[in-house]
Amino acid sequence: MTPGTAIVVFNRDLRVHDHPALLAAASFEAVIPLFVFDPSIAAPPNRLAFLVSSLRELDVSLTKLGAPLVVRRGDTSAVLNALRDEHDVRAVFASGDYTPLARRREQRLAPETFPGVALAAPGTLTPTGGDHFKVFTAYWRRWREVAAARPVLAPPPRLRSAGVSGEVLPTVPPTKARVPVGGEAAARVLLRDLALAGYASGGHDDLAGDRTSRLSPYLHFGCVSARECMERVSSMGADGDAFVRQLCWRDFFLQFEAAQPEPPDPMPVTPSREHTRLFAAWAAGRTGYPIVDAGMRQLLTEGWMHNRARMITASFLVHDLGVDWRLGAAHFMHHLVDGDVANNNGNWRWVAGDGLNTRPGRELNPLRQAKRFDPSGAYVRRYVDDLDASDYPAPIIDKTELAAARNRQLT
Repeated sequence: MTPGTAIVVFNRDLRVHDHPALLAAASFEAVIPLFVFDPSIAAPPNRLAFLVSSLRELDVSLTKLGAPLVVRRGDTSAVLNALRDEHDVRAVFASGDYTPLARRREQRLAPETFPGVALAAPGTLTPTGGDHFKVFTAYWRRWREVAAARPVLAPPPRLRSAGVSGEVLPTVPPTKARVPVGGEAAARVLLRDLALAGYASGGHDDLAGDRTSRLSPYLHFGCVSARECMERVSSMGADGDAFVRQLCWRDFFLQFEAAQPEPPDPMPVTPSREHTRLFAAWAAGRTGYPIVDAGMRQLLTEGWMHNRARMITASFLVHDLGVDWRLGAAHFMHHLVDGDVANNNGNWRWVAGDGLNTRPGRELNPLRQAKRFDPSGAYVRRYVDDLDASDYPAPIIDKTELAAARNRQLT
């Protein structure tokens, strides 16, 4: 047993299974599992609700192991310094994270970091002559060789509490969206019941079938590890490979985000009055194009959107309405329970052709997308219940092909 106390700083790793940093801390005489609510970090209502329920579940798991979660508020550095003054702290452990905000935090805290957020940490894989990959296919070929390098770890058998008291978790006001219950228990049920039959042959793009894993919020907050997800699908053949490819996209966007010196530039100018009008209609799901409206209304009602719908709605905003992608990215981040800086910025950059798309002029025709991925219209009618109402909006842009196709869809 290592003498002294270890602090484990939880961030986007709210679990006890497959947690290398927590396992390292378990060898110390005492452990302080710590989560800090930092007021400088924005927490929109949907993500805050999911986060708080995840922390409640984490506290239950840690308490069973012997060391309850310690919740504090304030600047994380100040909280850590106070704990160091009060206790015989010999080590601070954390899961390595790589967004600009996470890197700045780690510079201040100087913890010993462990894998847990990424399967292949940024900088692990680099192309010849560069510091990060900009083309996904090349990254995928290299990534799949190293992603399963470490084993899936069991929870520590026991933790010895340092007897530190914490604060109560905040009360979360009711949200407008139906936010799912967070936490490791719910994540592990989803992972246990994960069925991927037909996933590789288009199942993951079937809008009405909704055959996605629904694991994205749990992966974002680390209620389940990507490594364990990869292990779970390893025997599922082509369907499992297709699912693992989606996990690779997370690391691809993370290594791209980590390579950027700063977050995306703020909006250079105030949007025009026309762009403001178009954006408002898009955000409310009132564009007059049913497949776009369905996706945007799913976002408002669930705090989540099918990935195919994310691509359709993003392409529509950027290419059909001509609105800056950063407005759309900010709207998604406000509402998405799984809102992740690297994934969200990466996907929007890819759609907009801003450094992450080998065919930057590519746009998705919303009606062709609807015909291909929602041929029966079931997805549209699930979220657009006023499709046949007299006040359903006319198309907000006059594109002959789109308008004609829309009229055919309504008849």
